[in-house]
Amino acid sequence: MILSGMEWLGGEERTNYPLTLSVEDFGEALGLTAQVAEPVSADRVCGYMQQVLEQLAEALEHAPNRPVRELDILPAAERSYLLEDLNRTAAAYPSERCIHELFEQQVRRAPEASLVHEDDRLSYGELNARANRLAHHLIALGVKPDQPVAICLERSPAMVVGLLAILKAGGAYLPLDPAYPSARLRQVLEDAAPHLLLCDAAGRAALGPEALADLTVVDLETATPAWAELPASNPDPRALGLTTRHLAYVIYTSGSTGTPKGVMVEHASTVNLLHWSSGVFAESEISRTLFSTSISFDLSVYECFVPLSQGSTLYLVEDALALAQTPLDVSLINTVPSAIAALVDQQAVPASTSVINLAGERLKADLIERVFESSGVEKICNLYAPSETTTYSTWICMPRGEAVVETIGRPIANTRVYLLDGHGAPVPFGAVGELYIGGAGLRGAT
Repeated sequence: MILSGMEWLGGEERTNYPLTLSVEDFGEALGLTAQVAEPVSADRVCGYMQQVLEQLAEALEHAPNRPVRELDILPAAERSYLLEDLNRTAAAYPSERCIHELFEQQVRRAPEASLVHEDDRLSYGELNARANRLAHHLIALGVKPDQPVAICLERSPAMVVGLLAILKAGGAYLPLDPAYPSARLRQVLEDAAPHLLLCDAAGRAALGPEALADLTVVDLETATPAWAELPASNPDPRALGLTTRHLAYVIYTSGSTGTPKGVMVEHASTVNLLHWSSGVFAESEISRTLFSTSISFDLSVYECFVPLSQGSTLYLVEDALALAQTPLDVSLINTVPSAIAALVDQQAVPASTSVINLAGERLKADLIERVFESSGVEKICNLYAPSETTTYSTWICMPRGEAVVETIGRPIANTRVYLLDGHGAPVPFGAVGELYIGGAGLRGAT
């Protein structure tokens, strides 16, 4: 068989088909002429067709019953690039450390680093001591590794104390936002079946007395907490039997069904994310991070624990739009594109912000250009992942002055991505496929 030609239909010539193939019978051979409707490399498409034709000829001679779908369209070099070269992401990270242990390291290194909420400023030293006392109380109440502990509080330092205390006690936090519909919250409680709840008045009101009836409730607003005199020392994870393969949190997402489903994430998966971030963002870029996302949304994992694991100042606000009312000296904002679009419309992106991370929604080029035009932001990063792969699995960083592209980028450290067809085979450049993600972000990954 002879592939006689390939051309791109440019200029005035148009076709409704992505590929037009003409076949000419020469008796001893067939001549093929292909026309492609997109400005892709004609040589590359020609190579795909030549590969298929050679495999087809071999199959006709040696395996005439071989299904056509098993013919490999990819040349060896492109297959290797897609499956191997793009996934060379292996990197060392502290896989033996739990999330809260990274924070404890920063407490020793920079105890005066702080959590800021409105007019309150809580040093890492005090934050750690409060979390430790509460953690010892939770341990006495019977919290064990892999056990979900619900937390339903308004956004305040007590919320961060509660998250850390659950992790330090060996449990997995189950985030419940009191702003969510009560029916949704009760549905999550029924499915996850925690025995213990950390809450405040807003949490009690959101859940209602019926949902609280079967729970041991720890009220973090009480004036005389039972844990006030407990040790301020760090609980020993090993004494608790806690390893990095135990759960750190269980977060619920409706996915495509509309029915809440719990996603279980281990310490090791999150530690990989945190360590990757420390390697790609400069200390100055992460030094003053905005924590604006609901803890029921997994972007919050990044916003809360990246700064805590790096000794940065953490600014806790109700949501990202709070910046329009109260400008803050933040260096990094991590949020969704629609929130940044609203801040741009109100000219409320702080002058101090150098990096904006965007995820959770499609990021369009015109928004990227608007941010650069209206602010002093130096980098915009687009990040992507389903909750099951631990907040972020792919990313692209677009510095000011460089090309703006609409893409989810390439895999982060210790992550692999594959674009496959319906039969599990890799698709060529420019073809549509399903995204498969593997690596450290998945539960039980090695």
